[in-house]
Amino acid sequence: MNEISDDMLKALMADMRAVAEQEILPRFQAITSDTMRAKTAPDDVVTDADIAAEHALSRLLAQRLPGSVVVGEEAVSDDRSILDRIGAAELVAIIDPVDGTWNFAHGVPTFGSILAIVANGRTIAGIIHYPVMGDFLVARPGQGAWHVAPDGAMSRLSVAEPGLISEMHGFVPLHMFAPELQAELAPRVLRFSRTTTWRCSAWEYRMLVTGAMSFCLNAGIMPWDHAAGVLIHAEAGGYAALVSGEGYRPTVTDGFLLAAPDQQSWEEIRRALFED
Repeated sequence: MNEISDDMLKALMADMRAVAEQEILPRFQAITSDTMRAKTAPDDVVTDADIAAEHALSRLLAQRLPGSVVVGEEAVSDDRSILDRIGAAELVAIIDPVDGTWNFAHGVPTFGSILAIVANGRTIAGIIHYPVMGDFLVARPGQGAWHVAPDGAMSRLSVAEPGLISEMHGFVPLHMFAPELQAELAPRVLRFSRTTTWRCSAWEYRMLVTGAMSFCLNAGIMPWDHAAGVLIHAEAGGYAALVSGEGYRPTVTDGFLLAAPDQQSWEEIRRALFED
């Protein structure tokens, strides 16, 4: 499979919606100490909703995409070698069942579900679902990026216009960087009009591709957070690459990923953040 048809895209969206209605929304604002656990740090949490949603969507994807390999965030948390399947398999479905789990667990509605379909190392579909809102962001290579409302109405997405560094708004999650780099980045973010973090890639990409925010810098670039979002961002007219200059691929997990309105502004933002 080298492309996702209209019918397949609609079916995948229906699967994500069904899982959200069955496994995610009933648990929202009902989290207890028994249903939330820490993973790598006290603020890196997993809930019963993450586990149940990933299992349910994995089963549906195995039926929907016979022969595909499913790579889920929670499965990789238990067995990191699963990540290697992204580069080895011909067709891979990458799942973040509840992106923004910290928000979800604390009753904040800025969370989403992310699905990327990767064929031979290339992302051929990116789908982000927002269970509370009931809508989607979707993209396929060469077909533009689209917002899909709960009633199915579609509208084209577009990133912000390039502008002056001093007028740009962006996402810079300082907590994701090593302490010594935090100290270097902290004064440099003051060169922009405003920087923040929403602790949720699904919503940060939404702000980028609707033009609400100009740029996003990330460390810890796991594929379930970025494979779908980078495609949607590119199809909305944006430019993203590792700060080293290397192009993004779903198999890349090290480095810093910077997304911007275009290549020229990407260079300007990179200089503002990493050069004196």
